[in-house]
This record gives sequence, C-alpha cells and structure tokens, in this order.
Amino acid sequence: MSQLNPRQREAVRYIDGPLLVLAGAGSGKTSVITRKVAYLVETCGIRASRIAAVTFTNKAAREMKSRVGRLLGGEAGRGLTISTFHTLGLNILRRELKAAGLRAGFSIFDEQDVEQLLRELSKKNEADKDTLQRARWQISAWKNDLVDPDAAMVGAEDDFDAFYAALYGAYQHALRVYNAVDFDDLIQLPVKLLRTDPELRERWQNRIRYLLVDEYQDTNGAQYELVRLLVGVRNALTVVGDDDQSIYAWRGARPENLARLREDFPRLRVIKLEQNYRSTGRILHAANTLIANNGHVFEKRLWSELGPGEL
Repeated sequence: MSQLNPRQREAVRYIDGPLLVLAGAGSGKTSVITRKVAYLVETCGIRASRIAAVTFTNKAAREMKSRVGRLLGGEAGRGLTISTFHTLGLNILRRELKAAGLRAGFSIFDEQDVEQLLRELSKKNEADKDTLQRARWQISAWKNDLVDPDAAMVGAEDDFDAFYAALYGAYQHALRVYNAVDFDDLIQLPVKLLRTDPELRERWQNRIRYLLVDEYQDTNGAQYELVRLLVGVRNALTVVGDDDQSIYAWRGARPENLARLREDFPRLRVIKLEQNYRSTGRILHAANTLIANNGHVFEKRLWSELGPGEL
C-alpha cells in the first residue's frame, strides 16, 4: 500500500458500495485492480475463489494474474478468476449446459465457421460475399444489443433488414443443431440465463462475491448487462474506466455505459486517478488541451511530477 498514491489507496480500500475508478492514461490502474484483489483476500477475508476480475484481452488477464500471484502467493490465490469477458461467459455455459440447451463438448465457431454457415443457409438467395459479411456484422450487433431473431424481424425497416433477421433466426437454429455457439453467444447466452432463471442467477451471484472490471468504457450492451446481473443487490463492484480512452465504438463499445452506472447503482462512488506516471508536463498539457474538446461524462485533468520535459 505504501507504493500507492492517496487516490489509489482510497480506491483499493473502498468496499462500502459500487465504485467507479476514473483512471486517466498512465495513472496506475492495473496496480489498483491487482492490489484491491489482494486487499479483498488478505484484509476483508473474502476467499479468492469468490472474486472475479474481468478484462478484455488474454494478455491483460495474464499480466493481472501474474501480479496478483506475486502479491498473494500460491495458496491464498487459489480459485481466483481473472479472465476476459468471453472466458467468464464460457465458464458459465460449461457449468450450466442443460439450462443453456447445450451438450458437453460444444463447439465455438470462429469468424470463418460463421461465414461458412451463413453461406450455406443463404444459398437459395445467392447472397454475395459482401452481403454475407454485412449479415455477420448485423447479427453480431444484434447479439451485442441483446436483440433476438424475433425482435430483429419485428424491427426490420426494409427488405435487407428482413433478410438479415430471417437469416439470423435460421443461423441460431443451425447453431443449436450443431451443438455450437459463436463468440457473441459467450456473453449473450449467459445474460439470457441470468435474466430468466432466478435460481441460476442467485447461484452465480453467490459464487462471485466481488467483481472487478477493467477498461469499462469498452463494454458493449451485453457485457454491461452481464456485469449488472452478476453483481445483483450486493453492489460489490469496482469498475475501472475512462471515457477519453474509448476507441472501440466500431465493434459495439459504449462509453456511455460509464454514465449508466449512476442510474443502475445510485450509491456509486467515483474516485479519479489523475496523476500520470508515464509522461512529462508538456505532453500532458497538450493531451489535456486536446481532450478538453471531447464530450465528457466525468471531468478530469492529468498531471505529473516528472517535470515540464523537453520541448
């Protein structure tokens, strides 16, 4: 704890309600997450197997796991979940096979598998490659927004939408026949199970007693809902994010999910990490000036103790 600055220490120790750590670039957010995991285990007495930390890439998950391992040691960290969203969803599906309508050893279709299946399903329509690619993107977008095939058909505004919605329905049916899911299903299906099965939802809320989420500005609609359902009324949640670092809107990310937190968690506390350990004053002044033009949910201003730096 002695290596943390006052704001970082405050973020690590705050467990009285849901917390948003607004972490500017280079502000030591990974240290906050890893040390908070250690704090929850060593000081708060929460078993590591009841804690989950979620991020977006396998590389980030490995780095986080390595840091926590050094802080906790082998035994204390046994059973801790540090993974990507998709791996967490996959684990839920493997434990809830019957509820998900899947059989053991189900397949996970990659992009090539998906395109091949869509091609087979649309042979009668003689859809070209661009149309199939757009269909894949549209189906993915619907799943990320938790829109099922029936709702997609009802919302169709033209013949193209209707074609994609019909293909979506046939595609989902085919996946079940093949005992398969795609990557979007790894989030969308667990959300459906948690929404519709109170007993299953309570079981997973009890299994994950504290949830930490990194890069929250990059969550899409389905990922946001997965977090909300897993946290439940306990509100044992810490998310780390920064709306100025959201660059994945093209793949469904919704930086406005940071603002939604205040609606769904009225007791939300916000702690800002504004001290930058990576850059000098001139660089941060340029960055702050540029970022000031963005539309903001939360205001912040990065600063550094590294001096003004070279021109």
